[in-house]
Parts: sequence; structure tokens; C-alpha cells
Amino acid sequence: MKTVLVSAVALVDRDGRILLAQRPEGKSMAGLWEFPGGKVEPGETPEAALIRELHEELGIDTWQSCLAPLTFASHSYADFHLLMPVFVCRKWEGTPAPKEGQTLKWARVNQLRDYPMPPADIPLIAMMRDML
Repeated sequence: MKTVLVSAVALVDRDGRILLAQRPEGKSMAGLWEFPGGKVEPGETPEAALIRELHEELGIDTWQSCLAPLTFASHSYADFHLLMPVFVCRKWEGTPAPKEGQTLKWARVNQLRDYPMPPADIPLIAMMRDML
């Protein structure tokens, strides 16, 4: 089974809310909510991939020094295995805006279970609740 490396982030605003992105129609798992991020390309570190993805998907800029490792997800889907390091970021430039057709929502940690998420993301909720 192929392993896919994806990097994700809990963007935490000044009010302690976390940004969620809803997968747009036409993508796999459309309609589910997830933490921003994306695939790590060959030659990229997870941090570099996250910085690139945040700029491409949300129009914001951050730096490796602002990405703190939080946890990771490891989940087998039907046709691949997902390995996903998850970071916390509290400092960035710009205002997150949907650049790829997704819907964005700021949610408190205790509200995360109200949003349907991909199976790999669900165990992350407890980690975030305990650590953020």
C-alpha cells in the first residue's frame, strides 16, 4: 500500500479558535472539514510544504519558526496509507481566505466534534483539546 505524506496545521487565532476548511465539491471526501495543509512534494520538508500550501490555499504567509509540532495522524484508507504530521501555528501574515473553492470556519476546540471530518482527522480532536 502506498504511503502518502501530508502536512497539516492547527491555525490558532488570538481568540483560541482553530481554522477548519471544508473540502469542496469534486474532491475526494467533499463536504468534510479538515485542518489546512496538503501533500508534501518530493524534496520538501513537511514544514516547507505547509508554508507553501498555506500561501496557495489561504493566501497567508508564515515561517518555519512559527510551526510547532503537535502530533501526527497515521491512517489506512482503502487505497493508500496517510501519514500526517500536524503543527500548531499562532503567527502568520494576512487574513485566511478560501483560494481553492473551500469554505472556512473558525471553531473552538470544544466545537470540533460538531464538524464531520475525514477518519484520519478525528483522533486529532482529542489531542488538540488536551494540548491547546
